[in-house]
Order: sequence, then structure tokens, then C-alpha cells
Amino acid sequence: MVGSDGGSGSNTEKSVPNSTTLQCPMLNKVNYTVWALRIRAIFNVHGVWEAIEPGTETDVKKNNMAIALLFQSIPEEQILQVGNLKTAKEMWNALKARHLGADRVREARLQTLMSEFEALKMKDTSTVDEFSSQLTGMSSKAASLGSIIEEQKIVKKFLSGLPRRFIHMVASVEQIVDLKTVSLDDVVGRMKAYEERIKDEELQSDNHEFTRFE
Repeated sequence: MVGSDGGSGSNTEKSVPNSTTLQCPMLNKVNYTVWALRIRAIFNVHGVWEAIEPGTETDVKKNNMAIALLFQSIPEEQILQVGNLKTAKEMWNALKARHLGADRVREARLQTLMSEFEALKMKDTSTVDEFSSQLTGMSSKAASLGSIIEEQKIVKKFLSGLPRRFIHMVASVEQIVDLKTVSLDDVVGRMKAYEERIKDEELQSDNHEFTRFE
């Protein structure tokens, strides 16, 4: 239908994107802080953040919408844990208390792990394989706690943590390769080859000494 001003009445207002197409972020063990920021933005789009905001009252419809959005953004086991609560605000506060407490524990564990990582040195009785496995194991633990240790940092730690018997090989590797791009496997492989050569030389030396006194 054409309006009295000559324009189409159905086109006088700009179309608004359908907010129901927004995908809710899924909460997990390590992403609470970012999850809370994202889900708050979605609540604002739907006009239901006041159902969560402390000190505010909200109507039943907005409360139900907020609960529905929460149920789409938390795992099933957590739905079972908070699903008996009556309001979205109560659910939000329960999730917040649980995950902020878990975040503090996780950050403490991560801080301890990174201190151990920085202090780690290869023992004289250990092998290159054992030392590299310790470092990659710590890297995996850090990842499980939500922190990624870059490979170049592991490479530098590996080289700096080797015993003095590797000092000349370390200096050689640092001159030959680009520590910003070299892989851990490459550096470990070079050190393993050097380690085997040292063992062979020591074995030949021991055999030579033994034959001298026969």
C-alpha cells in the first residue's frame, strides 16, 4: 500500500536484524570471563539484561527469556545444577560463584606451573628426550589451564636448560638457525644426535682404556 506521502508504507522503517539468529557462546571450564562478556551483550540485544542486573526487578517474560538464553549457553551438567533455581539472576550468580572460584584455582595452578617451567633444568643423569618430554608435558598442562606456551618460548627454554656438556652445541645451533621460526622437534633432533655422538666417543674412550690395561 502506498502512503499519503507517496512512499510505500511498508518501507518507511529500516529492517532490524533478527536477534534470534545470534549464537550463544558455550561456557566451559576456562572461559568464564570472556563468556560472561559475550552473553551479556546477547542479553542486551534481547533487552533482558535487567533480569540479571543486581538491584533490579524484572517481569516474568524477561526472566523466562534470560533463563532460555542461559540454558542455550551452558553445558547439560550445569543445567542440572542450576535448573531448579527460579530466576535467571539466581542462576547467573550461582554460575559466577562456581566459575570465579574455579578461575582463581586455575590461575594459582598456572602460576605455579609457569614458575616450575622457568626453573626447570635438565639433570646430568637425564637424556635429551626426557628433558624435552618434561617441557612438552608442562606445555600441555598449561594448555589445559587455558594458557598456550608458544613453541619459540619452549625452544629457548630447552636450549637454556641443557647441561654444560651441551654448551658448544647450543652456541652452534643459535648461530645456525633462526630461533624465532625453528621448531622444537628440529632443535631436539640436533641435540639428540650430538648426545649420541658424545656417548659413542665416551664408549670408545672407555674401551681404549680397558684394552690398555689388559
